[in-house]
Amino acid sequence: MITLYSFPHSRSLRAAWTLEELGLDYDCRYVALDKGEGQTPEHLARHPDGKVPVLEDGELTLFESSAICRYLAEQYGDGNLLPTNAAERAQVDQWLSFIVSEMEQPLWTHAKHKFALPEDKRVPTIVPTATWEFQRALSALERRFQGQETLVGNTFTLADIFLTHTLSWAISMKHRLPEPLIAYQKRHAQRPALAKAVAREKQAAE
Repeated sequence: MITLYSFPHSRSLRAAWTLEELGLDYDCRYVALDKGEGQTPEHLARHPDGKVPVLEDGELTLFESSAICRYLAEQYGDGNLLPTNAAERAQVDQWLSFIVSEMEQPLWTHAKHKFALPEDKRVPTIVPTATWEFQRALSALERRFQGQETLVGNTFTLADIFLTHTLSWAISMKHRLPEPLIAYQKRHAQRPALAKAVAREKQAAE
């Protein structure tokens, strides 16, 4: 049995979405990060910083959403979400790296200094810089994205999961997005597997 440790509205949704896209059976377990459950000895044994997602598959324990999703697609996807063609697979990895390091990073910096960090650790003056960084990354993405259905080739991949999720964060934080990317996010946000993933995480938290 595959076990996913999750917290709604976090990066764990990417892992749940990947599991649902692949049609895998899994147990979704809620970790109440807001109540300190991430810092218990049991969870720290799974994740050294007490965060989510964490995936257990037999004797394997993985943390970090990109590593988890890539493992699942490679291990169980048979070409679904991760192309078998080496060049296209490298392009998926390229976009995963760009999305996590260039797009998500300033969004998370913005969020941390708005509400996520303890109040005495927040530096509100950094928010405009984080916004500028995110808009700069968006401009870089636009130089390669011209409104196509998917980022790599003609099939939905992990790159689309990560970009859709990251754009959802940006929209919730009131960042300005170009219309083609708004349409892209809306289209992929309607995938049935995403709705199932959201429901699984919500159910686990109840």
